[in-house]
Amino acid sequence: MATEMTYADAICRALKEEMERDPTIFTYGEDLAKQGGIFGQYKGLLGSFHDRVIDTPISEEVLYGSAVGAALAGCRPVVEFHFADFLFTGMGAVVNQIMKIRYMSGGQGSLPIVLRGPDGRARGAAAHHSQSVETLFMHVPGIKVAIPSTPADVYGLLKTALTGHDPVIIFEHKLLYGLKGNVPDEEVYIPFGKADIKRDGRDVTLVTTGRMVHECLAAAETLAQADGVRCEVLDLRTLVPWDKEAVLASVRKTNRLITVHETWRRGGWGAEIAAVVQEEAFDSLDAPVARIGARNVPAPFSPLLEDEVMPSKDWVVDEVRRLLGKGQ
Repeated sequence: MATEMTYADAICRALKEEMERDPTIFTYGEDLAKQGGIFGQYKGLLGSFHDRVIDTPISEEVLYGSAVGAALAGCRPVVEFHFADFLFTGMGAVVNQIMKIRYMSGGQGSLPIVLRGPDGRARGAAAHHSQSVETLFMHVPGIKVAIPSTPADVYGLLKTALTGHDPVIIFEHKLLYGLKGNVPDEEVYIPFGKADIKRDGRDVTLVTTGRMVHECLAAAETLAQADGVRCEVLDLRTLVPWDKEAVLASVRKTNRLITVHETWRRGGWGAEIAAVVQEEAFDSLDAPVARIGARNVPAPFSPLLEDEVMPSKDWVVDEVRRLLGKGQ
């Protein structure tokens, strides 16, 4: 059995279940306790955990740094970073402390910290509130990275993050918080590093995450109806670790690969996927690996310019047709 709920409500349910089970879990950040989260992610927690849902001042370096002390003292802090763009203002604590202490202490210091919050475009939010920065955290060792695309996935991945021993960062796309979907009534823990085939196909593999999963699914439907092309849409769900075997198996079936992400194309995580595929499945490729990502400019304020910069269903349709030699 399953219950339909929004992406935001699925986050709240996962937090509530794990906070009821584990009294060491608490969550804090900006605009949580009084406002219920800027996207409503905490509204269902406020009556039950008034002393464990905490509003903080605007000071990201202190926000992330304090999580280190709390974790080393035996707690499980869940830190809301408000917008992914604001991770940069506390990057020293994240990259030099959270991501390294367990390694540098030889495992004596465990940091079960969950950093989570919204990222991606937000329709006219401009360059300080529209970035997708997940590749940076895939690049630096020491933290697990998740990018859920559905209510069921954010629920299951967050529950797994809340029961592990390593720091985790979860990027939740702003435009997905209102997305509705079925979430199993029983408790589910989705393992990191396990991709999900959102649509089966035979002609080209689309490897993607987050909001782009839905753009790829829409593109796959258009291509199936208009061209008879069957795209396989593979949702990685996590970037660290990422499911290499699932990607290679899909490419060996379809013989073509396009990576699709909202973060910038230059140096984006799709390049890592492409490199591994050409190293380990080169003989299976009937065409060069293609990559779709945002144009290499800051996110514009103008909605018209934003549409020109950010990938979309139409970008995917055009790239699949180009790869298959079908023209425009």
